[in-house]
Amino acid sequence: MCARIAAAMSGGVDSSAAAWLLKQQGHDVAGVTLKMFERVEPGEAQDIQDARSVAQRLGIPYHVFDVTPCFQAQVMDRFAAAYEAGETPNPCVDCNRHVKFGTLLELVRGLDREAVATGHYARVEYDQGAGRWLLKRAGRRAKDQSYVLWSLTQDQLAHSRFPLGELSKEEIRAIAQEQGFGNARKKDSQDICFIPDGDYGAFLRRYTGKSYPAGDFLDENGGRLGRHGGIVDYTIGQRRGLGVSSSCGRLYVKEVRPADNTVVLSGNESLFRRSFLAASPNWIALEKLSGPLRLKAKVRYRMEEQPCVVEPVGEDLIRVCYDEPQRAITPGQSVVFYEDELVVGGAVIRRTEEA
Repeated sequence: MCARIAAAMSGGVDSSAAAWLLKQQGHDVAGVTLKMFERVEPGEAQDIQDARSVAQRLGIPYHVFDVTPCFQAQVMDRFAAAYEAGETPNPCVDCNRHVKFGTLLELVRGLDREAVATGHYARVEYDQGAGRWLLKRAGRRAKDQSYVLWSLTQDQLAHSRFPLGELSKEEIRAIAQEQGFGNARKKDSQDICFIPDGDYGAFLRRYTGKSYPAGDFLDENGGRLGRHGGIVDYTIGQRRGLGVSSSCGRLYVKEVRPADNTVVLSGNESLFRRSFLAASPNWIALEKLSGPLRLKAKVRYRMEEQPCVVEPVGEDLIRVCYDEPQRAITPGQSVVFYEDELVVGGAVIRRTEEA
C-alpha cells in the first residue's frame, strides 16, 4: 500500500538511498533534514546541500526543520548530566526516541505525512497475533543498528519505515552511484554527531562552561596512584590517556566516583561482572516483564549478545544476570535484549553488582 512518507535525509548515502527506494516502491515521499545544533565547522551546510541535491534529483519536496531546542534538552543536556554523574550515555538512543521519531514525527504530520523513514539498518513489522509492532535486526548482521532503536514506543514503530533493512552497505553505495548521487562515496560518520573530533571532555567543558576539577586515581584498595584531570574524561574500561604506570601491569578505569571526585583503576580481570541493575525498560515484543525471562543481551553496540536471565525487581528496575561474566558493563549505556532476530526490549544500565 502506498503511503505519504517523510524521509529523514542527513545528507549521507544511507538516507539518500532510503528516499530513492521509497519512491521506487510507489510512495509519496518528501525529504526532511533536521538542524539539531549549532556547528562550529561548515559540515552542516554541506550536509543540507547534499540532501537538497538528492531531493531535487528525485523530484520530491524538501524541508529543513530547526529542532535545536529539543535536541539540546533531550540529547545534549542529558549527555552532559550523565557524564557529570559518572555515567557514559548513548545519545543516539535519546535522539531516536525524542527527536527523530518524536519531534520529527509530529512535525511531518503537519505536512500530512503518516510515517517517518530513516536510513537505519533494521526492520519493523506488525504481529497480528500479538497485536504489537516488532523491531527486528537488519537482514545483514554486519550493519545491524537495532541496538540504538530499542527505546522506540509502539506508536513510533507503527509510524516508522526502514527501507534499508534487507540491504548491505555495498548495495546502498551501488544504488547511489547508479542514480548519480553526489554523496555516493561520502564517508560514514563514526563519532557522535555533535562531537565530531571524539573529545568528549573538551566538548563538555565548552558546553557546560565548567572546569571539572582534578582528583585522585585510586587503586581497588583506596591507595593513591596519581592525579586525573577531571572525571568527565574517563569511562569504564578505558586504558589510554591515564598517564599512570604500575608495576602490576596495565591499568584500566574500573569506576568513576563523582561523589568524591575519584577514579578507581584496576587490572583487566576486575572489569568483569555477571549481574547488574538497569532502569526505564522499554518492552517491544511483550507488554511487560512479569517474571524471570531467559534471553540474550548486549551492553555495547559492537558486542555479540550473550545468554542471560532478566527479571523485574521494582516498578522501573530490572536485574540482568549473564551466564558468564562480561567486561566493562558501564552505567549509562544501554542493555538490549534479543530473541533470535527479534529485539525484545532494552533498558539503561544503572549499576553493576559484585560477583
